[in-house]
Amino acid sequence: MQTDKLKIVPLGGLGEFGMNCLALRWQDEIIVIDAGLMFPETELLGVDIVVPDITYLIENKACVRAIILTHGHEDHIGGLPWILSELKVPVYATEFTLAYVEGKLDEHKLLDETELIEIEPRKKFSIGPFTIEPIRVTHSLVDCVALAIETPVGVIIHTGDFKIDLSPIDGHAFDLHTFAEYGKRGVLALLQDSTNVERSGYTPSERAVIPRLDEVFSQAKKKLFFTCFSSSIYRIRIALDLARKHGRKVAVVGRSMMESTEIAQDLGYIDVPSGLIIHPGQMRDFPPEQMMILISGTQGEPMSALSRAAVDNHKHAHVDAGDTVVLSSRIIPGNEKGIFRVIDHLYRRDANVICDDGSNGLIHVSGHGAQEEQRLLINLVRPKYFIPVHGDYRNLVRHAGLAMETGVVEQAIVLEDGDVLELGKDGAHKRDKVTAGRILIDSGSSIDVVEDLVIKDRRILSEDGIVLAVLAINKKSGKIEQQPEVVMRGFGGADITEQARELVLKTLDGLSVEQKSDYGMVKEKVRAELKRLIQKTTGRRPMIMPIILEI
Repeated sequence: MQTDKLKIVPLGGLGEFGMNCLALRWQDEIIVIDAGLMFPETELLGVDIVVPDITYLIENKACVRAIILTHGHEDHIGGLPWILSELKVPVYATEFTLAYVEGKLDEHKLLDETELIEIEPRKKFSIGPFTIEPIRVTHSLVDCVALAIETPVGVIIHTGDFKIDLSPIDGHAFDLHTFAEYGKRGVLALLQDSTNVERSGYTPSERAVIPRLDEVFSQAKKKLFFTCFSSSIYRIRIALDLARKHGRKVAVVGRSMMESTEIAQDLGYIDVPSGLIIHPGQMRDFPPEQMMILISGTQGEPMSALSRAAVDNHKHAHVDAGDTVVLSSRIIPGNEKGIFRVIDHLYRRDANVICDDGSNGLIHVSGHGAQEEQRLLINLVRPKYFIPVHGDYRNLVRHAGLAMETGVVEQAIVLEDGDVLELGKDGAHKRDKVTAGRILIDSGSSIDVVEDLVIKDRRILSEDGIVLAVLAINKKSGKIEQQPEVVMRGFGGADITEQARELVLKTLDGLSVEQKSDYGMVKEKVRAELKRLIQKTTGRRPMIMPIILEI
């Protein structure tokens, strides 16, 4: 239906962290900003990732012109494969972001059928009635942009994720000048990252971690393990520079860390001298005091390289007494238990563990701007309307209040997923709602759309049944006290019960005593092996619940 109003329709990221996705519509033309995912809560059994419900885009498929990405983090690009499986539209992004996207689409066999278009800061391009100018912003990842979008009713600026770093490691500073120029010309609405609205002051530059990390490198007596988010290219570059300075060879361990490091090298964001990086299999050829292991697993994921190294279950990486392990990242809320479990294992190996406690200097800084940076950008842009994006509802409300305190915003509007905001000559008004929610994805192959967790559980139980694997483990010795019990209900799996029991026993026998004490790893191993067996033999995908009884 034709309209003379611009519609802003958030489909994810407003009311939760992650799953960022927002549609802009003018008449019959829609562009989409970001296509992210979020990771499931622990109670979403069997669910690997969560992506936004794009029913609104599918219903208006003929109107969707493109997806534009602000940067390459999973909460902004991770949902692309599932959205592109429904919508065949071009994807616009910067060079580094496209490198991440290519790998993701290739994995899902969507690369050949997707048009990828590179964009650059300060170079405008047009899509239908929208003229878009990418603006350089700084974040914890490289090659990030905000989007200034000229529409028939005025300019809309979407910041993406940002902090204001005027001395970043790669020399590409936050482009305050272009934001100020738009502010002089007039901005209708500013959509700004709300992530750190609860933090006062400014977020330090990436360079702020160098002094403390330099001290850690100089004091490390044996092997030094360094872990950070695999997308933290600045941090990886700092670690590599310090390794070279302190005479250490570098082994890169973990798939995500290897992929990010290779992409960063190929695109020139990391300059690695010949001979600095060695194959992990060569680690034993060098004295411990000459080795740094750049390893993935900063969030304590059960099967990550660091988690496996912490229980001596990695082919190449082994943590020995006196080794130093640096966790240069923040703890994502909800991951505390997994991270502290890994740290406990590291302490059992008598390693020197250094976390971001802030007591002796910074080893991690956030990639999101704090309150003063948010105020600065609002004062530069001077928007008529302010719309907070990215965060829980409390973040959005607090951010709206902060914007009004500046005195330059006429109205701050708090939106949630599915709200429709219309901007026109008569002002800004919320109009109705569209379908919005979550799509739960299991193992990247099937999509279950559910209204809530209860419906999902009922559907899985009714269609594919349930498998219970009951394990009795002696807490002190780690021994299996009795034969595992495998109970299958709701599908024709009775004839493989004995096979499943033997598989569980074999899996447990392959674990060390220390691994058996890590119940998170035990459950994940058992669940993965049973899932593979049942899917191969029956074609079913039941809910699999390993239950551990402590004896």
